[in-house]
Amino acid sequence: MEIVHTPVLLEETIAYLAPRKERELMVDATLGEGGHSFAFLSRFPDLKLIGIDADRDIQERARERLREFGGRVHFYCGWSHEFFAEFPRDSKRPNTILMDLGISLYHYEKSGRGFSLKKDEILDMRIDNSSGVSAAELIARLPEKDLADLIYRNGEERYSRRIARSIVAARSRGTITGSAALAEIVSRAVPSFCRHGPMHPATRTFQALRIAVNGELSRLKDLLEAALGVLEVGGRMGVITFHSLEDRIVKNFFREKNKDCTCPPEAPICRCEGRRIVAILTKKAVSPADTEIQHNPPSRSAKLRVAEKVLEDGQ
Repeated sequence: MEIVHTPVLLEETIAYLAPRKERELMVDATLGEGGHSFAFLSRFPDLKLIGIDADRDIQERARERLREFGGRVHFYCGWSHEFFAEFPRDSKRPNTILMDLGISLYHYEKSGRGFSLKKDEILDMRIDNSSGVSAAELIARLPEKDLADLIYRNGEERYSRRIARSIVAARSRGTITGSAALAEIVSRAVPSFCRHGPMHPATRTFQALRIAVNGELSRLKDLLEAALGVLEVGGRMGVITFHSLEDRIVKNFFREKNKDCTCPPEAPICRCEGRRIVAILTKKAVSPADTEIQHNPPSRSAKLRVAEKVLEDGQ
């Protein structure tokens, strides 16, 4: 089987999340093709792992890749926040949770769902393509203002109004169903100098639609909260992000859980009796080394943050 995706920040992730005692349980909450999981299982022979992914196709690839580890690996097909929310409280709790929030290169190269700007594919963009609204359906339905707001909010695209106006004009002439057609519409909507830079002018628009279709930001806070609730005290959670919107949510979440007091700043006396839930192990986000970026250019925007759970919430 050809492996398409290269796991980012692999050595740094292992350094922070390596087992510290025997027979630990790890949850890879975003399994993908299983690159991180394969490395952990290979290096730590008594580690057990649960791999989660909402995409059945890519999980089958991971099953094949991790087959050699037999009963040490179990799989869950679904969204990670649902897995943690439904986690049986009488089960062995994970000592380590890893979340790589990036979209696997498999989805760009092999899925045929319109993630890539370099191909002309059906404009779908769903990780779980068995349910939900596709990107094509989204741009066909949204009013112009809502579409512009979405592109600005999820893609931080300064020309979101012009782009939304062009999409609405184009859809009035016929349904936009292909990724190449959308990329061309966006390219023509932005100023000419934007068409000759290092980044394709439709990159942020595609990101914005993908985030919306898969609920990436709306699910993230629930995922972090539910995962931390399941994590064993003394266990560690590592999160790899790829854009500032995700990283800001993760950074703020860890900071809030790292506070001793959660009273409003204007409160004269602390009454919350709060205590720190986590200790932050990465004071600054860990970024890939130059050598990794050279060998794996998609890693250039990756950031890793790690926290250790020191107390159950509510204790």
